Amino acid sequence: MPLVTTKEMFKKAYEGGYAIGAFNVNNMEIIQGITEAAAEVKAPIVLQVSAGARKYAKHTYLVKLIEAAEADTGLPICLHLDHGDSFELCKSCIDGGFTSVMIDGSKHGFEENIKLTKQVVDYAHERGAVVEGELGRLAGVEDDVNVSDEDSSYTRPAEVEEFVSKTGVDSLAIAIGTSHGAFKFKPGTKPQLRFDILEQVEKLLPGFPIVLHGASSVIPEYVKIINDCGGRLDDAIGIPEDMLRKAASMAVCKINIDSDLRLAMTAGIREYMTKNPGHFDPRQYLTPGRDNIKTLVKAKIVNVLGCDGKA
Repeated sequence: MPLVTTKEMFKKAYEGGYAIGAFNVNNMEIIQGITEAAAEVKAPIVLQVSAGARKYAKHTYLVKLIEAAEADTGLPICLHLDHGDSFELCKSCIDGGFTSVMIDGSKHGFEENIKLTKQVVDYAHERGAVVEGELGRLAGVEDDVNVSDEDSSYTRPAEVEEFVSKTGVDSLAIAIGTSHGAFKFKPGTKPQLRFDILEQVEKLLPGFPIVLHGASSVIPEYVKIINDCGGRLDDAIGIPEDMLRKAASMAVCKINIDSDLRLAMTAGIREYMTKNPGHFDPRQYLTPGRDNIKTLVKAKIVNVLGCDGKA
């Protein structure tokens, strides 16, 4: 099976009241952990590449690794650009085999965002690729995305119909209280998602797939391991999984997970190196990191996303 777009995935997810996991990838071990987990529970997945990951691993390496994962598992896999910030970057990814791209024009004004997004949509649709747009800005730091609390903003429901109709996007990322990175909220605060905004968007765009970015839950088990091994993540707070399950039962068809993967991988490596300080074989210390990724992704698919058995 060749790499697929999200069109059919999202249609089934919306109708079935579940979400597809969109997992950020940077290297072979992360890709293997994600796809092995998805294969065991028969789940469709989105493997997404940020601009930073593309610079780190190089475009061709990541594409070929993901194509290898598809051949190995037979899963429906979408290869997606996460937070593309220019037409040129999106064009390069589409030309290079990506089946889906996100153009994040949220830093621009509304009209400029529409103009940029439509440019990408026109190019992508002519070549069989799909496009995710964004309205509203999430706070936090992740790779090249860095938005302060002061510059963040919730999505305005009144803008979504015009944005979707004028751009022709296939899905829309909205800001309802999630945040990029592991340090999402101040200690002592309780994360809250604006389900009222999501409900309004759902009414205005019936049947249209919505996306949540910054949706890692910052798994306490991995935070503790990292801290026990000399890390400094005591103040890391994520999105409660029950909130994500509720979003997945509504119009949200894609939930992005990156920070949890980084924490899982880092916890596995740190724990192994702490217990085995004299070891220097990458295969030995990367294996527990990959195993953690697999365990995490399987739990997310079954307990949060609900897309197990939907491949």
